[in-house]
Amino acid sequence: MSSLEVKDFLIDEESSMLSAMAQLDLVAKKVLFVVREGKLVAAITDGDIRRWILRKGNLDAKVKDIANYNPKYLTERSKSQAREFMRRHSIFALPIVDEQHSVVSIVFWDEEEVELKRRLDVPVVIMAGGLGTRLYPYTRILPKPLIPIGEIPIVEHIMDRFSRYGVTEFIMIVNHKRNMIKAYFSEVERPYTIRYVDEERPLGTAGGLSLLKGQLDSTFVLSNCDILVDDDYTKIVRHHRSAGNLITMVCSLKRIRIPYGVVEIDNNGEIDEIREKPELAFFTNTGMYVIEPEVLDSLGDNTCTDFPEVIEHNRRSGGRIGIYPISENSWLDMGQLDELEKMRRRLGVDE
Repeated sequence: MSSLEVKDFLIDEESSMLSAMAQLDLVAKKVLFVVREGKLVAAITDGDIRRWILRKGNLDAKVKDIANYNPKYLTERSKSQAREFMRRHSIFALPIVDEQHSVVSIVFWDEEEVELKRRLDVPVVIMAGGLGTRLYPYTRILPKPLIPIGEIPIVEHIMDRFSRYGVTEFIMIVNHKRNMIKAYFSEVERPYTIRYVDEERPLGTAGGLSLLKGQLDSTFVLSNCDILVDDDYTKIVRHHRSAGNLITMVCSLKRIRIPYGVVEIDNNGEIDEIREKPELAFFTNTGMYVIEPEVLDSLGDNTCTDFPEVIEHNRRSGGRIGIYPISENSWLDMGQLDELEKMRRRLGVDE
């Protein structure tokens, strides 16, 4: 568990769901063990929280509303059987408890072995034609997809991450400084193919997809060229298909603390309530989607269109539009200079 301790994986059942999400980000193991007066009573995973959000849409829940109160565990005497027990029950983390039922250690499955089971056979479309005005002056010289994060550009980080899940087909919609993008990747050895679609004039955040009409006949992933989603891509696509969605938007939790006292006023102009430095919690669009190919048919040919318009049109036409929620730290956005520096730190690279 590197520098983490057992206590980092424990959470009280009265804690909020938002606290659990933040703690899951901290431990990066996708599971916490729930305690009551120091004793193990339940387990809660990122999947449990995701299912709660999708079912209830409620961010004010407590851990006890969501957790699984039949957790798997072993006693200290049985710890030697942990690997076989985990294999039999298909679990990746197992708490070991003492005679008082307090968690004394946690056994984790070999993550590399789990990784090999993940396969994703879908094409990935990357919108890489924007001007990148928010990243000026970087983009005065380089197109946004080639802005380096460490030794390789952001768009290569995106493709490498999908490649780990078995993706071999990428389609890049390019416009601004597109010859530089093509020249860079012509020199890079890679275990996947890249096909370029030239956008002759700016077509918004979705209009370029119309250039793919008749070229895709299966579910595909769409990603902006300046974001990274740190989650299990196979789970995202599996959820999209099982939910029967036409479009699934990957949404990240965002929490903003207002640095002032917020005053609520009633209908008579009198103070109704004062909240000191409240925290707002909501979901925001990450710029990654899972899409069915018929969405392409709804796009006008060579017409400037933004993705919210695509979603609204298909929603009004009866298409099922869903979300896949991820935690705040699972989304890295390079769209602004301060976020660019944050992404470099998160990926552990220098300028």
